[in-house]
Amino acid sequence: MKKLIFLLAVAMTTACGNQSEKGNSRDSVSAGDMAAATRQSEVDTNVNDIGTNRSAGSPPSGSFEKGAQLISSSDCLSCHKEKIKIIGPAYEEVAEKYEATDKNIDMLASKIIDGGSGAWGDIPMTPHPSISRSDAKEMVRYILSLK
Repeated sequence: MKKLIFLLAVAMTTACGNQSEKGNSRDSVSAGDMAAATRQSEVDTNVNDIGTNRSAGSPPSGSFEKGAQLISSSDCLSCHKEKIKIIGPAYEEVAEKYEATDKNIDMLASKIIDGGSGAWGDIPMTPHPSISRSDAKEMVRYILSLK
């Protein structure tokens, strides 16, 4: 229901936008924009559910919320989801593969920042040099909490 309301709000905002800048506003929302809005809505819903009894295996509240927020505001969801593989592995797969040790957190944070390849197949992970090391570590801690 939240997704539907969010998508309707995006459509209404776009339809009521400045038509002189973009021409016909009905044509200005691309499929990519709608997909991005849907992904963001899904993450917002998941982030808002952290710390509640949303399902078995929910991440603990509080200490991992910052990592979840950082992921929701990045482009991570273009390639990753919590439970299903898209282009890259599902976050739960990553959590199963790696223990939450300082060494692994540091290594995975480096992969977020520098990119990488080979650990999950032939498709390389895009580097994200604008993400700080401390933010990358928060993201990794959240991901590894999904075990």
